[in-house]
Amino acid sequence: MSAPKNNLETLPGGLRVALALGLFALAAFPFVGSDFYAQMVARMMILAIFAMSLDLLQGVTGLVSLGHAAFFGIAGYALAFMTPAGEPVALWWTLPAAVLGSALAALIIGFFVVRTQGIYFIMVTMAFAQMVFYLFFDNRSLGGSDGLYINFKPDAALFGWAPLDLEDKRTFYYFTLACMVGVYVFLRRLLFSPFGRALAGIRVNEHRMRAMGFGTFGYKLAAFTLAGALAGLAGYLWGAQTGYVNPELMGFHMSAHAIMMVILGGMGNFAGAIVGAFAFEYLLSVFKDLPTVGGVHIGKHWQLWMGLFIVAIVMFAPRGLLGLAGRLLQRKGGE
Repeated sequence: MSAPKNNLETLPGGLRVALALGLFALAAFPFVGSDFYAQMVARMMILAIFAMSLDLLQGVTGLVSLGHAAFFGIAGYALAFMTPAGEPVALWWTLPAAVLGSALAALIIGFFVVRTQGIYFIMVTMAFAQMVFYLFFDNRSLGGSDGLYINFKPDAALFGWAPLDLEDKRTFYYFTLACMVGVYVFLRRLLFSPFGRALAGIRVNEHRMRAMGFGTFGYKLAAFTLAGALAGLAGYLWGAQTGYVNPELMGFHMSAHAIMMVILGGMGNFAGAIVGAFAFEYLLSVFKDLPTVGGVHIGKHWQLWMGLFIVAIVMFAPRGLLGLAGRLLQRKGGE
């Protein structure tokens, strides 16, 4: 039904070892890195969850969405609205509520957009996202262009017992790491389930899947809704970490960044989305810090350098950094 090797669904042994070492490094990082860099890595992990949610649509189902950031921002705003000004709000009900809010928005929007295909799907998703963006941007009761502050991180107390203190930066880091690993394991299991194989079949040939009796509309709507829910999880964590949300979280550039993360890491494998998110954020900081040469501030034009890098990856490593690493490992093993 699909080609796992061509789409990098099955990882070579060397890559699995490298990813396991990367997970170990993430677990140990708070003990060797400063608080500033630990928070930066936590932000990368949040964006990795966001990228994995888009990869479910783009890499697995073959649906390229330019409006995925809308669900990311909706959950962040949900946390801001549910958090009182003078005290924290409970994690255990606000997190499911924010994720369900994003899922509901994705279900409603998806009911209309998954009926379209190709360029029409891309444009309709962007149109809906822009509608959501301007709903918050032009409405002062929803925070307007200034956004909203979240004064406290969610309270994880349960019946008077607090297993987690998310105000502690190290605890929040490990909570985010657990969420990222949990989302990855869930999506990998989903990928090889009957539902996941049906989504992969839709990517390869939707007409054939429909001829075989699969209700492709229902499958695509379910994937769209689930992707929106996972984007909502990332948006909730983003709002909790930064303490601030604004309409830019729903903007076109945020959706475009997610697409670039997926392309950069390698589509069709959720580990690629993680690698792409980390690589994108790292390159972003590198390009922004480029020096001034001959009176020209090179770092000011970081979008140009990032664009050129993405083009180079597409041309010379179409399966992304993860595919490039797998190819190099195979070549080294063959020598």
